[in-house]
Amino acid sequence: MDLRGKQIIVTGGVKGLGRAIVEKLVSLDCRVAVFDVDVAGLDELQAAHPSIQCVACDVSNYEQVTAATGKFFADGGVADVLINNAGILYSEPLIKFTDNGVKLHSQESWDRVLRTNLSSVFYMTVAVVEKMITTRTRGVVVNIGSISAAGNPGASAYSAAKAGVHALTQAWAAELGPMGIRVIAIAPGFMDTDSARAATSETALRETIKRVPLRRLGKVDEVAAAAVAAIENDFFNGKVFELDGGLTL
Repeated sequence: MDLRGKQIIVTGGVKGLGRAIVEKLVSLDCRVAVFDVDVAGLDELQAAHPSIQCVACDVSNYEQVTAATGKFFADGGVADVLINNAGILYSEPLIKFTDNGVKLHSQESWDRVLRTNLSSVFYMTVAVVEKMITTRTRGVVVNIGSISAAGNPGASAYSAAKAGVHALTQAWAAELGPMGIRVIAIAPGFMDTDSARAATSETALRETIKRVPLRRLGKVDEVAAAAVAAIENDFFNGKVFELDGGLTL
């Protein structure tokens, strides 16, 4: 796929990895629409890139996704590519022993992480793929997964959500391929982002870097480049592009 002039929807494109992907796509002369819950961030993004269509939407809420995508398409929006990037990093052990006794993993945090990292992918893909099919668009869906899908100790909800994202990628690729729609995933390893540093202590980060054969964290620009490469290759389908510096969990 030649990306020049293509309409690409990016969820969670205001900050971090999503912002790097958006900046990369803009540099390639793509038409970009960003769906994000951060209204102030969308205003800043719009000021920096007036050509970007900014849509305020909580993609973990099915009703909001239905309303926002419906209005977007009714207003003339199209979709050649959907990049499901929105998500949150979260760690919490299944069982934790404290001075006050045993603390169990929160059911509320489990639901929130699954809703934000997995359900949002389903909600957006259903809405956008319907449009691709009705307009006979040979489109691409890119899901941002994680190497944590293999099972990261202390991150039950996050690992489960990302494993689900990888499974959906394979299922949808088989289902939608005959209609000319490719579905792929990018699985970053440990990345040098503000959210990663906020969720992890410096000591833990140093230990993680020691385990990466390249002895460093990944860069968001490298993930953005991987996403572009995977989209442009028309025979890449149903696979997870692991970008982890050689790390094995």
